[in-house]
Amino acid sequence: MDAPDLAAPVFLLAMPQVVDPFFHKSVVLLLAHQDEGSFGFIVNRRTDLKVAAILDDLELVWGGDPEAFARFGGPVQPQVGSVLIGDGAESEGRLPGASEVLPGLRITQNLSELARLGEQPPPRFRLLLGYAGWGPGQLLTEIRRNDWLVAPVDLDLVFAEGTESTWERGLRSVGVDPTTLPAWTAGENDGEVN
Repeated sequence: MDAPDLAAPVFLLAMPQVVDPFFHKSVVLLLAHQDEGSFGFIVNRRTDLKVAAILDDLELVWGGDPEAFARFGGPVQPQVGSVLIGDGAESEGRLPGASEVLPGLRITQNLSELARLGEQPPPRFRLLLGYAGWGPGQLLTEIRRNDWLVAPVDLDLVFAEGTESTWERGLRSVGVDPTTLPAWTAGENDGEVN
């Protein structure tokens, strides 16, 4: 598979042999894939950090669920936040700096936009910390090794709760029954990604 055949945005669903704790049973929203490398966000990992506490540290107001947790977007630059926002005409006017990822999904890293969103967060809101990144050729090598299953993006899964259940739903969305996948006991260097 050449780089042009992997057109982002797509989902990357980790296969059972991926035992790296960052990526085991992960669902990655791949946003860019080029010869220079690839990047995206893990969408099904929760952190132990509450969104309210993060925004409070930034002296911003959080008007959403006080029990909402930030998500672990990936191991690269975990101190950097990004916000995924689901569809809503009202969000477009409030987010002039947000980029459309695909119809119904926008992303921003703009602090003033986070301030506006935080006061009245839309129903589909995710604060992601960090991102997943791959060097030149690395992701294609991992895909050829069957570490990742490429799938169409499902917005419901981008905003779903639960790590393993989201991964299972992602597999089922492309006709794979997770119970039929082989169990994997990793040996040294098996299933290492990133």
